[in-house]
Amino acid sequence: MLEKLLFTCNAVFPIISLICVGYVLKRIRLLPQDFFKMLNKLSFRCLLPCLLFCNVYNVGDIGEIARCAPVVLFAILSILAFYAVGFVVAVASTKNDTQKGVLLQASYRSNYAIIGISLAMSLCGEDKTPVKIASILSSITIPLFNVLATIALSVFVGDKKGGSKLRTALSIALKVCKNPLIQGVAAGIVVLAVREAIPESDGRKLFLISRDIPFIYSTVKSLGSAASTVALIALGGNFEFSAVSKLKKLIATGTLMRVVVCPAVCLCAAYAAGFRSLEFPALIALYGTPIAVSSVPMAAEMGNDAELAGQLVVWTTLASALTLFATIFICAQIGIFAV
Repeated sequence: MLEKLLFTCNAVFPIISLICVGYVLKRIRLLPQDFFKMLNKLSFRCLLPCLLFCNVYNVGDIGEIARCAPVVLFAILSILAFYAVGFVVAVASTKNDTQKGVLLQASYRSNYAIIGISLAMSLCGEDKTPVKIASILSSITIPLFNVLATIALSVFVGDKKGGSKLRTALSIALKVCKNPLIQGVAAGIVVLAVREAIPESDGRKLFLISRDIPFIYSTVKSLGSAASTVALIALGGNFEFSAVSKLKKLIATGTLMRVVVCPAVCLCAAYAAGFRSLEFPALIALYGTPIAVSSVPMAAEMGNDAELAGQLVVWTTLASALTLFATIFICAQIGIFAV
């Protein structure tokens, strides 16, 4: 039991530590407050798109997605279902339009890009098939998370210029297309498709970016690898404990939805659907991890309540240390996998 607790803490507490680093840097005034806002922009517009590009690019081949169709379809439907649930919860929880989209994100959007895949890999043991499933799910669910997030952060705030529903819909569609995170994923999908079309010689692709122009791939990969660190330090630098009291009800609602309700419902449904040891590491990572760090710079850039978004990242991360432990322990006890 102690090993399971230590395992879960080692997966979650590095995130908390980086948030604390950012907060301490702000408190000792080593860096000005505006610097952390600029870090948000840097992570949203450059680093996170590079990370998402690499996640998609590193999928083995498009055929692997088809071979995992049942779990992929289950993930898509469950995310859409909790998006609908989150919409109702957000509307019922606050009258502030800039907070509704942020709260909606907490219902369905996990930190799968940054800690989810590594958590899934840790749960897989020596069997590499669950690792492939986790990577394939990332190529599908992360774009879906970001498209839905763009809609969530636009639909309540609306078109400030006013206008018809058609104009509002077109405005949201334009925001989806212009979102740097979605552009990063789209670029990865295009490159992946082109790679599939390139002929082979002796079982070897005639051209690969990572092999034939490695300086480009290495640059993008290096930028992507810095995404989580920069985003978490920026989050800590922008975090304010004084905001907890005025936002406590929304924080409690969002945290409960993200790390308790969503994983409990979706994992029970997955078990009932027949998924077991091959799929569960990826599904635990998909549903059980805290809200995505990228939700904070995204909320700030799109005119939503970034303060609430930051609070939700911090508190869902803290709470997930306990809920992930409980989830992993229960799954091990009923024999889904051994940790």
